[in-house]
Amino acid sequence: MSRFEELVEVARAQMDGLSIPGASLGILFEGEEEGAVLGVTSIENPLEVTPDTFFQIGSITKTFTATALMRLEERGDAELDAPVRIYLPEFRLSDEDVSARVTVRQLLTHTGGWLGDYFDDFGRGDDALAKYVDALAEQPQLTPLGAVYAYNNAAFGIAGRVIEVLTRQPYEQALGELVLDPLGLEAAYFFADDVITHRFVVGHDRDDAGETTVARPWPIGRASHPAGGLITTVPELLRYARFWIDGGDLLSPESVEEMALPQVPIGGKVDAVGLAWMLRTLDGVKVIRHEGGTKGQSTALVIAPEQRFALAVFTNHSYGGALVDRVVEKACEAYLGVREPELEPVELDPAPYLGRYTSRMADIELVATDSGIELRYLPRGGFPTPDTPPMPPPPPASVRFASEDELFAVDELWKGERMLFLRDADGRIEWLRAGGRVFAPAGS
Repeated sequence: MSRFEELVEVARAQMDGLSIPGASLGILFEGEEEGAVLGVTSIENPLEVTPDTFFQIGSITKTFTATALMRLEERGDAELDAPVRIYLPEFRLSDEDVSARVTVRQLLTHTGGWLGDYFDDFGRGDDALAKYVDALAEQPQLTPLGAVYAYNNAAFGIAGRVIEVLTRQPYEQALGELVLDPLGLEAAYFFADDVITHRFVVGHDRDDAGETTVARPWPIGRASHPAGGLITTVPELLRYARFWIDGGDLLSPESVEEMALPQVPIGGKVDAVGLAWMLRTLDGVKVIRHEGGTKGQSTALVIAPEQRFALAVFTNHSYGGALVDRVVEKACEAYLGVREPELEPVELDPAPYLGRYTSRMADIELVATDSGIELRYLPRGGFPTPDTPPMPPPPPASVRFASEDELFAVDELWKGERMLFLRDADGRIEWLRAGGRVFAPAGS
């Protein structure tokens, strides 16, 4: 069995175990591509997944938005270290000082500090993104500007609006001219109207009985396009990955290097954030990556430029992240010869850590059980609109301490997840960071 066939078997086993309807994956290694497709597009109207089947790639789109801004900087139209208000004079957040000082670079590094998981539907018009940015004035400031990495979808909405103002075009058209068209990415869309004439997947969730169901609604809303709106295929995304491996005329080598330079440290399974890209080095192998999640779809793009390696994995289930993680682990071991280190648990008094931690879209409870600490993830809804109800909670996770400031999960579904406690100047727990988001201790 070849290395790639082993990856496919890993994916197939995860699909069977988690009732994931469909998946598509592809490897680019030393200039050669291999791909595989599994399952169906929908449990209600099943069609076989093909190499040309479209998936929503979610937040992988953020790397495209950052690339467009880097192109604008190269042209002299933008400066990443300039305040956002240079380009959006009416820009306003709940904190006036942050509104005046936040830079474009801080948008791309998730260090703005305001509530990042705000989603809403402002219609299909060309003014959707402008309306969204105006609505951010009502969202709370959670952490000081530049002080904490906290995943921020809203920041990329602002970045998309900057692109619109600088190009005098809607974001989607500007991204086409700045990134998609120069790279020859013709099978990449934002609107359901464009996708509906092609074969595409729908997302899936689990219901209260544990059965797989179709996830609705399907579109994420035009205002969220810069943060996660692209819809494409695995071969097309690997064409994008080729640029990050081989280079080209899109960006200068210096700009490519800057986008992959550590900007802000993170910790856990991600060393640092670059300009949108998540960065990790294992045994000298440097990897840039980004994952994506929409309603019922989970994806990932992983690139090791020096090894001329890229992996794209798409699934159409909210639990597809587990499939993605297992395939990425196997691919990194088989093609790059690296793997994440096994964490050794340490014994600590759990009492100071127990309780509820809260955020806009979910709460986390840490509960003591006879077998150790259990993490319960409790969705609150809010995507793709504030009134979207939550999906049922996933099974609890058994977690262990890696240190006094880090937890890691040991269950198969959650395996590889790492969570960090962030402390204030007096050593008190101020945040639990999980999945890049910050969760505040209840009552704080």
